[in-house]
Amino acid sequence: MTLAFAGDMHFELHLAALLERPRGALGPITPSLAGADLTMVNLESAITDRGTPEAKELEDPSQRYHFRTGPAALDVLAAAGVDVVTMANNHGADYGPVGLADTLEAIREGPVPVVGIGRNQEDAFTPYRVSVRGTDFAFLAGDGSMREGASNVWAAGPTNPGLAAAHAARPGALLAAVRSASRRADVVVVYLHWGEELQSCPTQQQRTTARALAEAGADIVVGSHAHVLLGSGWIGDTYVNYGLGNFLWYHDQQAESGVLRIRVEDGELVGDSWIPARIGPDGRPTPVAGEGVDAAVAQWQALRGCAGLAARPDRLPGAGTVDDDGLP
Repeated sequence: MTLAFAGDMHFELHLAALLERPRGALGPITPSLAGADLTMVNLESAITDRGTPEAKELEDPSQRYHFRTGPAALDVLAAAGVDVVTMANNHGADYGPVGLADTLEAIREGPVPVVGIGRNQEDAFTPYRVSVRGTDFAFLAGDGSMREGASNVWAAGPTNPGLAAAHAARPGALLAAVRSASRRADVVVVYLHWGEELQSCPTQQQRTTARALAEAGADIVVGSHAHVLLGSGWIGDTYVNYGLGNFLWYHDQQAESGVLRIRVEDGELVGDSWIPARIGPDGRPTPVAGEGVDAAVAQWQALRGCAGLAARPDRLPGAGTVDDDGLP
């Protein structure tokens, strides 16, 4: 079977018009999502029309952005074949406690499961579990980007709602959730919001977090946040993607995008592939066609060079190796 993953999405400015016609809203990229057995994306937005923008006093004033959308956003994603959504990111709680309450209500009534946000910490780190043709999957998410505000909406606690905060290099709550999930699931997926914006090589913290998640039992670790593509490959038998870039975005300044596909056989990961796309002026990704496909795939594969990841899992012939510093 095949799993598919795509990067950052929201419905800002002109993209809000897509909410009025959910079916087919994502255009020609839709088959790349819907054709997989399970598809996961990142919705980088609160779901509310109320509340006030959070202060984000820990963020550089020039970098403070606030995103929100309506409940129809989940209808758009469901119509495109998305099976699970993460909202563990630096915009999931942009409109404070009121917006967070609206978001949780929209999730409860929505057509697609959402992880990485919840009524409390336990809820925020509860995986979405599903079985497909005898293989049990668990999908988790965490926000590993810089915390932008002191309000507790940015980190769900024992009794307060919020995001699945995973800011430490070895995020305790997320690692515990992975260990628990791995005892029951054949394949554990973790989607992280992490990395440095516009940096196409992973940070040392990303590498540390990826290794910690692999040791805890994660089979797939993918992420977004940098707005550019980063490398993909293997740490032992764990597949890691350090950055999926933008996917549905309100500008095309970082146009390189795509859909990551991972093949699973009998509960084991056996390979990956990349469907390259480019974000157009309308904010939607369009698959690369013709002679440009091979070049785009080669460019994506070359990103592994600074990621310290192997080209194949350890158990398969021809697997690469990495040294103690994570470098090839």
